Amino acid sequence: MKIIEVDLGDRKYPIYIGESVLSDKKLLNKNITSSQVLIITNENVAPLYLKHIEKNLDNIKHDVLILPDGESTKSLENLNLIITCLIEKKYNRTCTLIALGGGVIGDLTGFAAACYQRGVKFIQIPTTLLAQVDSSVGGKTAVNHPLGKNMIGAFYQPCAVLSDTNVLSTLPEREFSAGLAEVIKYGLIRDRKFYEWLEKNIELVMSRDSRALTYTIERSCTNKAEVVAEDEKESGIRATLNLGHTFGHSIETALSYKGWLHGEAVGCGMLMAADLSMRLDLIDQGRVDRVKALLERAKLPIKIPRGIILKDILENMKVDKKSRNGILYLILLNDIGKATITADYTQRALTETINHFLE
Repeated sequence: MKIIEVDLGDRKYPIYIGESVLSDKKLLNKNITSSQVLIITNENVAPLYLKHIEKNLDNIKHDVLILPDGESTKSLENLNLIITCLIEKKYNRTCTLIALGGGVIGDLTGFAAACYQRGVKFIQIPTTLLAQVDSSVGGKTAVNHPLGKNMIGAFYQPCAVLSDTNVLSTLPEREFSAGLAEVIKYGLIRDRKFYEWLEKNIELVMSRDSRALTYTIERSCTNKAEVVAEDEKESGIRATLNLGHTFGHSIETALSYKGWLHGEAVGCGMLMAADLSMRLDLIDQGRVDRVKALLERAKLPIKIPRGIILKDILENMKVDKKSRNGILYLILLNDIGKATITADYTQRALTETINHFLE
């Protein structure tokens, strides 16, 4: 088992990575200091892992809330459902919430933990690759609004993250590929050696080889932990973790959060960012081709879905958290392994990039 620490002073917490992490009773229970536990999961994950988690809780009083699967679950309505459950069952401020699921459950549970009685403990147990390498680490919690993704939320850190690589064996291939988008992102923005390793080993990772998978998650979490420790509230370098996300979020919003997985949108968005970087002479076509080739090998989409038009993308991009004083800042590439935050681009170049990816 690998242990990575997210160093945030007195709020630091461990990320446990390895096979059979969820079989370690002591690991889960030592991070629960309450006699009240609410497990929040979804209808797909519950049949697979809920009984296992409940068994590990021994005699700790707990309740379970099972929500629908899908990005549309990240809503104020479901946030209210969690809060109502906590109040009705008289949970106090020493309680612990457990997020058992992918990024949607993790984001929603984390935001509920941040809100309930001004903050209670929560544990992340991510069951998708995307959640294990990205969304479960760093304390970004949120729900979506019909007009914009993740527009309502808070920075709120978990007390522990338990990433069991064995759970990924039940993950559908499409969802596994979606998680690889965030993995590839770390290589693109700050870890060239990792990117080059992925170019050589992506098929091994996709075959879910245990050693390759553990290394992939460990390297991704190490990159994320270092960035979060330096810039928890995204006032500087942490914004680079959003490579491809402004484009990706605009696609997701145009699709009403249906049809594409988050990682699929991010993957396409990263290629769009690389393309725009090339049009601005920040990188050459060869580097764009390398990004495209790796995304295709990871079985990620590289074109915007049919039915979406230029206006949809441009309007949705205006509702972005990286806008300052009416100016939208984008994360672009200066090289493989080197990202930049900039507003130094032309509307013409941006439009050309979007049109290039429209079906």
